[in-house]
Amino acid sequence: MDHSIGSRPSGIGARIAVGLVTVYVLWGSTFLAIRLAVDTIPPLLMAAGRWLLAGTVLYAYARLRGAEKPTFRHWRTALLMGALLVFFSNGGVTWAETRVPSGIAALFIASVSFWMVLLDWLRPGGSAPPARVALGVVIGFVGVALLGGRHGEGLHVDPLGTAVLLFAALSWSVGSLASTRVPRPASPLLGAGMQMLVGGGYLLVSGLALGERVAPARVTLLSAGSLVYLSVAGSLIGFTVYLWLMRVAPPALVSTYACVNPVVAVFLGAVFLHEPVTPRMLVATAAIVGAVALVISARLKPADNKAVLRCRTPARAQA
Repeated sequence: MDHSIGSRPSGIGARIAVGLVTVYVLWGSTFLAIRLAVDTIPPLLMAAGRWLLAGTVLYAYARLRGAEKPTFRHWRTALLMGALLVFFSNGGVTWAETRVPSGIAALFIASVSFWMVLLDWLRPGGSAPPARVALGVVIGFVGVALLGGRHGEGLHVDPLGTAVLLFAALSWSVGSLASTRVPRPASPLLGAGMQMLVGGGYLLVSGLALGERVAPARVTLLSAGSLVYLSVAGSLIGFTVYLWLMRVAPPALVSTYACVNPVVAVFLGAVFLHEPVTPRMLVATAAIVGAVALVISARLKPADNKAVLRCRTPARAQA
């Protein structure tokens, strides 16, 4: 099936462009929103509230729209995917942002593209990546290594937070690859809602077990608003648009969000949170975002080259 934008009916290209920008902005801004939310709400309970709310709405909407009743096998898949894609991945990011600046957290999570290449290569029957992709992976991990440690200008990246972020990226990569090999409901929205509910349940139990408690009197309006934003804009709108894009656009084109989101997150963190942007961080940003673009461009068709160019431009601006 030809997924090139040029072959789409009139107007679909413009809608795809709007969808891509929506995902770029909404998902890029979630790192800022997480940092604001965890300022006065415990991280695991905050994440639990976000995903339980979004999951309840998606699940109910899908069922009301006629989605099949999930089977035991579907719930078993949700138990696995909810752990990998929500609990370990997003929960790890949320917890880490209590120790690591939001912009740097987004750059670490961009390593998902590199982990995906390595895992696909190391799996049984996997093949070595092309030279261009391998070069991108090497450059990308060099950029990730530059982010760690003391940068000067008052910026020191917490080692434990770094480790949790890298594990979160690895967990997302494992979950993404596993999701193509497990039984799923016919309705993508139903499956997503189930994963959100299960992942939110994991986060809720873990937060309570670790002694997290919400003190309503201490929760600021900004933190509460950020939680609502994460639930609605980040999870419901962003994920729904992403699922639509995956149906109507080339997957490699949709994946360009991975090289735009970190730039959006770094910019927003610097402007609204006054997070320091050091020379070493700028070099790391250019290396990571450029490497993601290199990996993605190897999978794009010639008709989608303009999207890759748009993806690379912010990296040069940050550098």
